[in-house]
Amino acid sequence: MKKKVIALWVICIVLLVGIAPTRIAMDKASAPDYEEVEAIVVSSETTQVVNKKTGSRTNFYDVKVSYNGEVYDLINPHDSYSYVEGRAVTVLLSGDKLYANVEGITSSTPMAKAYFVCLIGGFVMLIVAASAHSKYSQQKKAAKAAMDNQ
Repeated sequence: MKKKVIALWVICIVLLVGIAPTRIAMDKASAPDYEEVEAIVVSSETTQVVNKKTGSRTNFYDVKVSYNGEVYDLINPHDSYSYVEGRAVTVLLSGDKLYANVEGITSSTPMAKAYFVCLIGGFVMLIVAASAHSKYSQQKKAAKAAMDNQ
């Protein structure tokens, strides 16, 4: 159990220490390569999901656009009402995907994904490691108490 707790803490520390360098590298990465193009909105809808426990609502936007005869899912739209069906909109072509804004492109780079893995993983591992450490300490105290009673 002790080796497991130590391993969890090491993973946690590596992830937490990795947050700053990956963020700096993400910010210093060269400007994303994209081209502004005109696309036609094929469909635009909002799906609202309600959290049953808290009652909070989250909107998900599904916007499909047509460009060069192909239909694409628009990545990272902030709303659906700006995308009226049949209207021409300016979108960003990067690789073989269409994005609503530059933030959508920069957040999908490998360094951005590494940053989010370190950020989320680090805090999850902090909770897991602290919980395992607490459980290990309680087991150690219980074993010591059992030894003292004998």
